[in-house]
Amino acid sequence: MYAIVEIAGQQFKVEEGRKIFVHRLDASEGDNIEFEKVLLLDTDGAVTIGAPVIDNTVVEGRVLAHPRGDKVIVFKKKRRKGYQKRNGHRQDFTEVEILRIGAPSGTKKQAAPKAEKKEAEAPVAEEVKAEVKSEVKKAPAKKPAAKKEPAEKKAPAAKKAPAAKKETAAPKKETAARKAPAVKKAPAKSAGKKEKE
Repeated sequence: MYAIVEIAGQQFKVEEGRKIFVHRLDASEGDNIEFEKVLLLDTDGAVTIGAPVIDNTVVEGRVLAHPRGDKVIVFKKKRRKGYQKRNGHRQDFTEVEILRIGAPSGTKKQAAPKAEKKEAEAPVAEEVKAEVKSEVKKAPAKKPAAKKEPAEKKAPAAKKAPAAKKETAAPKKETAARKAPAVKKAPAKSAGKKEKE
């Protein structure tokens, strides 16, 4: 019998009596821990896959120690730039012994409050749905009036657009007139050069 569990953001294959190293957990040595995110459970060949987790299944373990991993050298270099950086790192781990895989203790106590909450929320949800339906029925009467107003507003805006174009066209003519004398001067200079030759 084995299970695949998510612990501290990583997935581990666990069996009863097996020891695993996981990233540092907030628990002191000797504490018992329950992992509720069981993704897969294999019981003598019968595989159960969660969607995304399996309900009413827990993996229990005991924290044995908080060791550190081997030192890893982190060396950075940029060639021909005179840049080198050497750094060391030791990862913190937690050693956990798996005690039991199965249903959590006191499952009936946890399941009862969830059912009561759903029953209490059901009447409130029905009231909200009734209010939404009444608002939806009122909405179509307002929409046709709103469509007519924008059509009337668009017509005056279209008349203003050509006037704005005429104003912008006038400065362009002035700039063209300013550039014209500069063009006339250039041929005169070139003509003088040709006569000298």
